[in-house]
Amino acid sequence: MGDRAVRVKICGVRRLEDAELAAELGADAIGVLVGQRHPSGDFIDADLAREIVEALPDSVCGVLVSHLEDPGALLELIDQVQPRALQIHSPMAISAVQQIRQACPDLLLHKAVHGSNGNAMETLQAYEDLVDGFVCDSCNPATGQVGGTGLTHDWSDSAQLVKATSHPLWLAGGLTAGNVSKAIARVQPFGVDVNSGVKGADGFKDRERLQAFLQTAKTAKLQNW
Repeated sequence: MGDRAVRVKICGVRRLEDAELAAELGADAIGVLVGQRHPSGDFIDADLAREIVEALPDSVCGVLVSHLEDPGALLELIDQVQPRALQIHSPMAISAVQQIRQACPDLLLHKAVHGSNGNAMETLQAYEDLVDGFVCDSCNPATGQVGGTGLTHDWSDSAQLVKATSHPLWLAGGLTAGNVSKAIARVQPFGVDVNSGVKGADGFKDRERLQAFLQTAKTAKLQNW
């Protein structure tokens, strides 16, 4: 099947100009965080999220990332934001995911699992038939964060998850331009997902870090695809 370039998602985007910059530099997906339940400084309101998603070129997928677990509330949010994909960053019940799938059959559904977590494999297997892909992220029990931690996890765990699913798996958690090549080589993910690793001192996305991350990730080839 040959080599192909890894996909890159820039997550936690809070400004329209950051989304436009990431798209210009070659990002494949942009994540906007709406619907907060756990500590994070990257959540925005639905109106801004929709503005960002609507501004993206057709080649860039707008992803709604949410902690919400109630399917009714989440369906309202989907209607407000109008994303092309939903990243379920909560332990949403299988029956609730089924409701989202039935109500939004054309929406790509990605489920977050947490690397170095004892039930990551069980979570992946439980949602395998309901979703279109997975995001393997890091959590930080000390702060209550379930993403955007800036922490890596054991990539051997992520590599096992890649082998265990027929769906695309995105690797997240503590990725930077300095370690993403090694991460890709070790895990062989469908894509990589970065937030804190491309932030500047002001908390927004930094051009130089975005450019370095995208260039490094895009030149790291995936084998056997």
